[in-house]
Amino acid sequence: MGTRLRTLIYTSIFAAWVILASGMQHNQNFLLTTEDLLPMEEALLETKKSKKETEFTTENDYPSAVLPADTPENNLLMPAEGDASDLPTCLLCVCLTGSVYCEEVDPDMTSVPALPKETAYLYARYNKIKKITQKDFSDIVTLKRIDLTGNLISEIEDGAFSKLPLLEELSLAENQLVRLPMLPPKLISFNANHNLLKTKGVKATAFKKLVKLRNLYLAHNQLEAVPAIPESVSILHLQNNNISTVNSDTFCKSNDTYYIRPNLNEIRMDGNPVVLAQYPNSFTCLQTLPTGRYQ
Repeated sequence: MGTRLRTLIYTSIFAAWVILASGMQHNQNFLLTTEDLLPMEEALLETKKSKKETEFTTENDYPSAVLPADTPENNLLMPAEGDASDLPTCLLCVCLTGSVYCEEVDPDMTSVPALPKETAYLYARYNKIKKITQKDFSDIVTLKRIDLTGNLISEIEDGAFSKLPLLEELSLAENQLVRLPMLPPKLISFNANHNLLKTKGVKATAFKKLVKLRNLYLAHNQLEAVPAIPESVSILHLQNNNISTVNSDTFCKSNDTYYIRPNLNEIRMDGNPVVLAQYPNSFTCLQTLPTGRYQ
């Protein structure tokens, strides 16, 4: 009985030792396996990193060969050449309350832009506008001043300014006009200096109804004669034309020797072939003699 009990006890202790030893060996094997894997993972990461660096270097050294579609030459969005009419007026121009400034617009402005309804003053100088149509100002009845100096205007449709009851100042200077359009009746100042106007392009009644006109500028054209001038005009510039003669009705009235023209106090006729001294009776109604050639 005692012998069996001792045998059982030794057997249990041996079995427990075997199990414990086996577990320790397993844990040791597991730890070794994990430690062995760490260098392998580091090596793998290093390999991946090296591969990425190689790809990056390759792309930078040979961009057109690797990714031709992504090179700057193929991806740059070059702005297409356009016309100013494709853009909103107040993006191209400076729009203030009642005033629009469109001067030397880029891209080129080749026609009158669409204007805000309340526009009273338009400055569209030094562009490339070629033509004025009836529709350009038909809806802008508030316009008081239009300045189109320095464009390429060679044609203005009849009636282009007829629907502008408030227009007082109009400048068409430095263009390519060969004839004048019908002008609005309330004009105070009209400038057509530096055009290609000849007498046949200016109707005899062109200024007749402009009873408020004070300043009339027709210098540097090709006029052969002085047009009919309204009584209201005080400044008249006709220098550098082809005017070769004047008569007693040019400024005065041949049938009224007492007629005096009180408003016309500045007349420039210098740069014309006419010799003014040959026509002394043409200036008797004037308070100031014209500037020009007298001998």
